[in-house]
Amino acid sequence: MRDFKATADKILDGLVEAEPGVPGVVAMLTNASGNVYEGAAGQRSMDQDAKMTSDTVFALFSTTKAITGTAILQLVEEGALDLDAPASTYAPDIAELQVIEGFDSSGNPILRAPKTEITTRMLMLHTAGLSYDFFSQTYKRLADEKDQPSVISGARAALKTPLLFDPGARWEYGSNMDWCGQVVERITGKRLGEVFQSRIFEPLGIEDMTFELTDPLRARLAGMHTRAEDGTLAPMPFELPSDPEVHMGGHGLYGTVDDYMKFIRMWLNDGRGPNGQVLKPETVDMAVKNHLGDLKVGMMYSANPAMTHDAEFFPGLSKSWALSFMVNDDEAPTGRPAGTIGWAGLANLFYWIDRQNGYGGFWATQILPFGDPVSFAGYLDFETSFYEQLRAAKAA
Repeated sequence: MRDFKATADKILDGLVEAEPGVPGVVAMLTNASGNVYEGAAGQRSMDQDAKMTSDTVFALFSTTKAITGTAILQLVEEGALDLDAPASTYAPDIAELQVIEGFDSSGNPILRAPKTEITTRMLMLHTAGLSYDFFSQTYKRLADEKDQPSVISGARAALKTPLLFDPGARWEYGSNMDWCGQVVERITGKRLGEVFQSRIFEPLGIEDMTFELTDPLRARLAGMHTRAEDGTLAPMPFELPSDPEVHMGGHGLYGTVDDYMKFIRMWLNDGRGPNGQVLKPETVDMAVKNHLGDLKVGMMYSANPAMTHDAEFFPGLSKSWALSFMVNDDEAPTGRPAGTIGWAGLANLFYWIDRQNGYGGFWATQILPFGDPVSFAGYLDFETSFYEQLRAAKAA
């Protein structure tokens, strides 16, 4: 693996220098012991001189979800949470959600009671019936016509979206993990950020991850960018609320890639961190398996082209869901083996955790819409190059 640094540096530098390219990128690779590659290229933002560095702070978006899932699993271990009990046992407000069947002639939603109750397991698996307004035309209409707030507002009202189908019927990516955050808060009696700090961040040595952005972290923040249809990039103002009404367990964290690598290493080390055990080994083994059964993860169709393209990892490859990650059922074109877990964040952040080989990686940019062809292609090159060199090292 000694040649991987030169290969990875070339990928990052080439992406920054390309037309169209990316303003800046941070990428890291770790084994169970520590980082084996740390790379940064370009600028934090097109409109400032600050270089992208390994300690740059990113809006982590949906890479937050796995950390919330970890907090859920801790409560399961302790006997404080039954994944198959109604989630309303712990977060009563979720019982208010109804299934939307369309709109009446006046444009008002037609609602009915769900035929089944939402469980925390359904929330972990994205089968509860929830979506996002950038993936659901129904939610987009509610946002446009009924002022349904976006989850990125951090408002409690943003959680009160209707269900698109009866809980358990199918997989649909959405705000499920925000509700998991509410389950954690109700059981522990603490805000989600406090739970993360004491139960996950401190055992893992994570220092710069938070729901509430401080001035010192803001000074290292990567700027957000938007890519036009012609491929050009422009900086855009963006910041999640620094004092959100709700700590959104589905997307709300800011942090560095290096700190996220510490979280990835916990999964490579059977739940162990440098300062203590976060999950039991048997919990880790259970959590990384397919929990969707015969249901499968499919295409996420865009309802808002400014926020996301139509998006799917490895089209044509069977994909399932673990607690709480995507899992590829067969070997991926990049070389990641069957059973590898991973996911992504809206601003084109991507990670994978390969417990079979003992490696994980993270790729971070701040570009909208999601599924950016330039950043995503760079990430796939990064992952593919790693597996090419890993195979070569094994064959040597």
